[in-house]
Amino acid sequence: MELDFYKKFSINIDLAVEAHDLLRGQTGREISGVIVDREKYENSSVTIVKIVEEQAEQLMGKPRGNYITIEAPSLRDNNRLAQQEVAEVLAKKLSSLFNLPENANILLVGLGNWNATPDALGPKVIEHSMVTRHLFKYAPEELGEGMRSVSAIAPGVLGITGIETAEIIKGIVEKIQPELVIVVDSLAAGSVDRIATTIQIADTGINPGSGIGNQRTGINLASMGVPVIAIGIPTVVHAAVIAQVTVEHFLEQLKANPLLNQIYQNLRPDFTNQVINQVLQPFAGNLMVTPKEIDSLISSTSKIVAGGISMALHPAVNFEDFNIYLN
Repeated sequence: MELDFYKKFSINIDLAVEAHDLLRGQTGREISGVIVDREKYENSSVTIVKIVEEQAEQLMGKPRGNYITIEAPSLRDNNRLAQQEVAEVLAKKLSSLFNLPENANILLVGLGNWNATPDALGPKVIEHSMVTRHLFKYAPEELGEGMRSVSAIAPGVLGITGIETAEIIKGIVEKIQPELVIVVDSLAAGSVDRIATTIQIADTGINPGSGIGNQRTGINLASMGVPVIAIGIPTVVHAAVIAQVTVEHFLEQLKANPLLNQIYQNLRPDFTNQVINQVLQPFAGNLMVTPKEIDSLISSTSKIVAGGISMALHPAVNFEDFNIYLN
């Protein structure tokens, strides 16, 4: 699939690894100013995309920084070993993006709408996270070494609160003055295979609602005044992307069949876009697709993300400790 298709349908590419692969596939060469490293684990793989130059920033459509993608298809199978590995890898990679003292103050933010399941990842992660800031003040005897002060909020969305999410977070940041903000949000993927199997960690912050085409106030170092790390999992795919892939496969079958090849040759170059436009016209091209089991996928992945964050922020906590906390 070409990058021009995403631009034509105004589809934002949330995952840096997908933006890189699309751009590299279109140009047929490595992208100058982008460094890519890969790691392999038993149940998962990690791709680290580093955007280091301004030109690459413009080509990728993403700010300079580090984008870490963890892929684990076995997460959909409710594989406990894979879940533990991914949580531990997430903790390790998240820790690599900050250097905080033990007495640091961290704010967790769960973006999204808790009334819409595909958009409820952020609030669900907050629900499962180890929050300790109040204990430092009211029950310090309950805390051991290797624990940090962590507070959390799920601020809702503009349509519920009437307030820009960034404004809410900025107010809290000014009040409690954290050294780091970690935001969690649902993302849109360019492939159904990535739903609930891919986690992206980025030290560049996030733009709320960007996955469904909204242009909103960013939550990043510039707007918050403190470093912001964003963590996201794809929960939806744009319907135009699924339609495009379907049509492409159909055209490949026409082209490969000698009896039908003439039909393929007679098709106009803009055939695909016209068909997709006609199908999606009632929704103005903004139709998003999510699997019917999204409830259970959000439930399981939110615990994995919360576990990884908790292990990264609280060095004394391991995966088993986190499971005891959940229960």
